[in-house]
Amino acid sequence: MFAGSAALHAADAAPASNDGTAAKQGSIVVLITIDGFPARALKDPRLPMPTLRKLQAEGAYAEAMQPINPSVTWPNHTTLITGVNAAEHHVLANGLITFSADGSAIQVKPWVPRDQLVHARTLYDALAEHGMSTGQVDWVAIYGAEHVRWSFAELPRMDSPITQDLIAQGLVTQEQIADFNDSSPAWRDQIWTDAAIDILTRHTPNLLLFHLLQTDTLQHEYGALSPPAYAAFAEADGCIARLIDAARAAGVLDRITFVIASDHGFTDYTHSIRPNVALAQLGLLTKQSGSYRGDVWILPEGGEASLFIHDPAKRATLVPKLKNYFETQPGIAAVYTAEQAGKLGIPAPASTDQAPDLYLLAKPGYAFQGGTEPPLVVDVMPAKGAHGYLNTDPDMQALFIASGAHIRKGVDLGSITNLRVAPTIAKLLGVALPAAQQPPLSAALQP
Repeated sequence: MFAGSAALHAADAAPASNDGTAAKQGSIVVLITIDGFPARALKDPRLPMPTLRKLQAEGAYAEAMQPINPSVTWPNHTTLITGVNAAEHHVLANGLITFSADGSAIQVKPWVPRDQLVHARTLYDALAEHGMSTGQVDWVAIYGAEHVRWSFAELPRMDSPITQDLIAQGLVTQEQIADFNDSSPAWRDQIWTDAAIDILTRHTPNLLLFHLLQTDTLQHEYGALSPPAYAAFAEADGCIARLIDAARAAGVLDRITFVIASDHGFTDYTHSIRPNVALAQLGLLTKQSGSYRGDVWILPEGGEASLFIHDPAKRATLVPKLKNYFETQPGIAAVYTAEQAGKLGIPAPASTDQAPDLYLLAKPGYAFQGGTEPPLVVDVMPAKGAHGYLNTDPDMQALFIASGAHIRKGVDLGSITNLRVAPTIAKLLGVALPAAQQPPLSAALQP
């Protein structure tokens, strides 16, 4: 399931040496994402993150950073390195939305080449044009990216030079790499941090993309800002501290700008909506040989759900019918047509097959989930955590801190959008992202 082709991972199979790609002088940017970190957590004095607090005090920060729609991990990570929203880069889920020829359920396939998924110019593309290098650890929508020089993926390959570095240092074994996905979220974050340290200090790219995931995993299971979430925040803070200490020991700290961000916030829900149950009840999904099939499926993602009508001939009839139906169902706050969803930054179906025909949003306390067997709405106790709600929701607001080289101290940026992160990094590194939809955060930068 997780194995990719040799071509997909060609960038990971390179020899373990600098081969002239190290940034021996000039600016370095390290973009760290703490998955699912809500901006409001920074206002809690009990937040156990001294390293993050120090970076905030010594740099520039936002009171809140608005994500794009959908407020989901892969779309927002893609925006952080392109400066454009989903209407432009076409990433709407945590992978490529894939439709089955036999009418069975929609699948989301994460392990696909970057070029099939991301339809926008990235920071690493811009850097490569100037002979500059990029490294990535657990970044998303980046598999097989031609212009990423150093990679330790979400599911690392045994033949990756970074994997071999870690094995040689005694930080991980071949058996642990083989069973990587079956290990604990906390352990994976630690190994990803080891990989980030290795890439930064031994190979020194101009840009390092580093994604910490445990904070998202535990909030989904135990709720937003729950005690397990705060333990994960503390663990993430320790990972960042280790990376900073390693950069100091390697003599590169004074060249680094750290950008600490999150992809979205989090909120709790106590009711689960299974919208595909409704499609089965309406006769649009029928059971064949023990599983459901049909031309209409809904892909649920917490606070949002995307409805796809696979047969174009049926759209004119079904779109208004299903919009009216779902608007009356419990827990659903709004149902947008493709044209209406365009105003939220969702691409039009004419531009990509990733775009939905209807876009559904859940009310507070509700979340969309999978399943085709009744009931339509299920109580969830104790509460669990979700994201995907409209990007204007206060609970969805994300983290932004920039600190280190070229950053002014003590700058409160107020409320910003994450569309400004990529152009800010581009400016720090002296490259251009002409398609970026908003300007860089010049107020945070030293003159």
